[in-house]
Amino acid sequence: MANQKLVIIDTGCANLASVRMAFERLGVQPQVSSKAVDIEQADKLILPGVGTAVAAMKNLNERGLVPLIRAAKQPLLGFCLGMQMLAQASEESMNTADQECGEIDCLGIVPGKIRLMEVGNLRLPHMGWNQITHDETHPLLKGIHSGSYFYFVHSYALEVTEATLAICDYGRPFTAIVGRDNFFGAQFHPERSGAAGARLLQNFLEL
Repeated sequence: MANQKLVIIDTGCANLASVRMAFERLGVQPQVSSKAVDIEQADKLILPGVGTAVAAMKNLNERGLVPLIRAAKQPLLGFCLGMQMLAQASEESMNTADQECGEIDCLGIVPGKIRLMEVGNLRLPHMGWNQITHDETHPLLKGIHSGSYFYFVHSYALEVTEATLAICDYGRPFTAIVGRDNFFGAQFHPERSGAAGARLLQNFLEL
């Protein structure tokens, strides 16, 4: 496992140091790259993301990464905004003059749309530790008990769909982990989620 090539896709909109160090603690030396050859030759891919869906998709398109990600055959894991970019579309917009529509196209790899969370009297963003519920038999969730806590920071979330592997409830249920074929996403930050987060990353490396 330590010899596998793990590439963190450089989307231009994420602080990659904490993600890189999380894998280094597991004995893997990841490579950060936006080059097609590196992405195509990787054994595993990480799609990180911080910021807005508009900015992130703009960066992916400008770097020519959209077709590369869509065509990926190896296991890919998106974190936070990286997971949201896997969805069909997002309501999140920067409300700029050139972005009249409140919905933008994302990668279209997993079903569902990213919507502003409906949280009632709770605060947005949803920030801090929260529990997820899931079927413990999925390989990505091996050894992680349903009810485990992970660290979240977000205001938009993926609705629950047939590709949902784990659910979190904050105001109403949303997708905490999604999976379709070789593509996976975690709305929380595994690299900031202690032992449970480390186990999820370990499981991903072992897929």
